[in-house]
Amino acid sequence: MHQTDTVPPARPAAAPTGLSPSRAGDFMTCPLLYRLRVIDRLPEPPSAAATRGTVVHAVLERLFDHPPGERTAELARSLLRPQWERMLGERPELAQLFPGDEDGSALAGWLGDAEKLVDRWFGLEDPTRLHPVERELYVETPLEPGVLLRGYIDRVDVAPTGEVRLVDYKTGRAPSRDFEGKAMFQMKFYALVVWRWKGVVPRRLQLVYLGGGGDVVTYDPDEADLLSVERKLRALWETISRAVATGDFPATRNRLCDWCDHKARCPEFGGTPPPYPLPVQVPVPVPVPVQRTTDDDPTGDLMVSKES
Repeated sequence: MHQTDTVPPARPAAAPTGLSPSRAGDFMTCPLLYRLRVIDRLPEPPSAAATRGTVVHAVLERLFDHPPGERTAELARSLLRPQWERMLGERPELAQLFPGDEDGSALAGWLGDAEKLVDRWFGLEDPTRLHPVERELYVETPLEPGVLLRGYIDRVDVAPTGEVRLVDYKTGRAPSRDFEGKAMFQMKFYALVVWRWKGVVPRRLQLVYLGGGGDVVTYDPDEADLLSVERKLRALWETISRAVATGDFPATRNRLCDWCDHKARCPEFGGTPPPYPLPVQVPVPVPVPVQRTTDDDPTGDLMVSKES
């Protein structure tokens, strides 16, 4: 059970207007999780693993503030504690990640694990040879009907010949081949946004996994790939819009349930969600399945609605 003082205050409920890869993933994993995060906007306590990932991302971003010859593993390790202290200043509730840590040993161990992730990155990429044009780039583009696709790309590289590479760092292990398509969906999402925003199809999408033994997974998209992603996102947004109108966000058991902060509110585990905070449309549409169109569709069978 998480302590209540580790949870930031709740924000007023609101209907969604945009879609990011993370929130798209939430809905495809469990519509109720999406609702509680996006519409009810229920606060969640900080996670040690997620916070470590954020610190590592910040270090890899800041490393490129330095000239190529200075981008060493030693420098990167020296940036970890300052980035943690910066985050702690911005979010004091993060101090509760290490309750009773009077001697600082728990924090030291946590930072030590972050060091291992940073060190592993140097075995996967050579920052002295990289010249990113953007880091932590916010991108957005409208998608009809009425949704803004948005998100942050960890790194954008542009070759002298003009080819664009989008890079994302992952502090977990590389997925099995069964889940590679789902992981790459995020990058295809970003590639679609860049294409619609700048008119350029990225030459390469790259996921850099720092967990386990480390790995680099790449994919070279084309316009057909991105058009397929666009169709899927349109269908997904239509499904979300119907759920918003009806308040029908079913819970879906999945392999992440044991780590869900909202398990106590989940009907699958005997809980009761809070009352739906938005107006409900009547009559309630009846869901019907839409079959997936390609093997790598991470959405599975999307649920759309038909008026009864």
